[in-house]
Amino acid sequence: MAPRSSNAGRWPTRSTQLRFQLAAKASGTRFYSAPSGIPSAKRKYVPTSGTYPRGFKVSGTIVGVKPKNTTKPDLAFITSDTPCAAAAVFTKNKFQAAPVTFSRKLLQEQKNSGVRGVLINSGCANAVTGKGGLEDAQAMGREADKSLGANKATIVMSTGVIGQRLPIQRILDNVPRAYEGLGDTHKHWLTCATAICTTDTFPKLISRTFSLPSSPGTEYRIAGTTKGAGMIHPNMATLLGVIATDAPISPAMIPPILKYATDRSFNSITIDGDTSTNDTLALLANGAAGGQEVASEDSADFKAFRDVVTEFAIDLAKLIVRDGEGATKFVTIRVTESSSEEGARKIASTIARSPLVKTALYGKDANWGRILCATGYSLISEPGESINEVAEIVPEKTNVSFVPADGSPELKLLVDGEPETVDETRAAQILEHEDLEILVKLGTGKKEATYWTCDYSHEYITINGDYRT
Repeated sequence: MAPRSSNAGRWPTRSTQLRFQLAAKASGTRFYSAPSGIPSAKRKYVPTSGTYPRGFKVSGTIVGVKPKNTTKPDLAFITSDTPCAAAAVFTKNKFQAAPVTFSRKLLQEQKNSGVRGVLINSGCANAVTGKGGLEDAQAMGREADKSLGANKATIVMSTGVIGQRLPIQRILDNVPRAYEGLGDTHKHWLTCATAICTTDTFPKLISRTFSLPSSPGTEYRIAGTTKGAGMIHPNMATLLGVIATDAPISPAMIPPILKYATDRSFNSITIDGDTSTNDTLALLANGAAGGQEVASEDSADFKAFRDVVTEFAIDLAKLIVRDGEGATKFVTIRVTESSSEEGARKIASTIARSPLVKTALYGKDANWGRILCATGYSLISEPGESINEVAEIVPEKTNVSFVPADGSPELKLLVDGEPETVDETRAAQILEHEDLEILVKLGTGKKEATYWTCDYSHEYITINGDYRT
């Protein structure tokens, strides 16, 4: 039987966990785990129902990857009744985890077709684990294939502490249980989403329906889950994600669609600027809903499906930012009027990663000078290199504003390089809100880019100072 989704809320409470930490420090042990239950402010992001793609079944199983875990699902299994066209984007970190190496090779060998499952463990990243770690990843894939009656049809993912071997036999022994627990209900999907969480405070799951131009009367479905709260600065953190659809997409079309969507979603978020060893986002399409296969990049269906996946991926990625470790703010960084899109992205990314900007936002301090400072150094040459020209930034044309989440007029902080007299009372009111947009207008062109980030709080330090178990 599949584990009950109520297991998702049985983590130690924040206060209890801090007491444990104090006692543990005395014995030289350090650890951090996600808080009990879902924080009241985050419950609105957890769906109570969903419409899930046909032909997919999922489960979440308690394995005990971390020996102390006896209540939280930590092995997720996502399967399709029929072979899928599939693609994945992976971390560019040079110390790539064993499951990344294994899954990339499998997709290449299978030419993005024939995939039946995704097996994911939380609690251990299986990263920087040498030849033995790769053998463990291969064993996970083989065991899942055995349950599915398939061969080279399962990609694997892992998340957790780097540099530790998996309790591989414990995982392999529980794969049959994970298979027996498969189902297609909302409860199954939510339990599966919970199983991939580490320091996440809530499971991240989205589902919706859509149509394609060639089959306007056919209801297609798409669902996805992701995890991540720290070590998030994707370059495709510890970020994992799986998106599944019952639309008919050819194997050749899946990779460009996923790349396009990822660049505009998961590659446009940051929490702490660290790119993980394990980042993986996969897209699976089994065609179970029928209709005309999307087989050409020139077709209307390709563009329509690409846009559906992109919007869907953006919404999934935003959930990661909203669950940033210790975060109290969800911040949109929008850079407009740039002479290049690449420059706009780099500027937005730099502002989003700046510890000084992020701590000011936590302190509700309208310190726009930090935003301008990050903008100014975002495109400069490295130390020891010649001073470079930066066409995207002209100080006399630069504008910076806070855009409130409530729809009220923007608060202008810098206009054409000249500082405004800031209404500190209104600035404080804007910064009281959970959501905020920082708008930077460069005045040098028509390109733009958007990044999503959060603030830095005291709790971020607590979490990452006591993460290992």
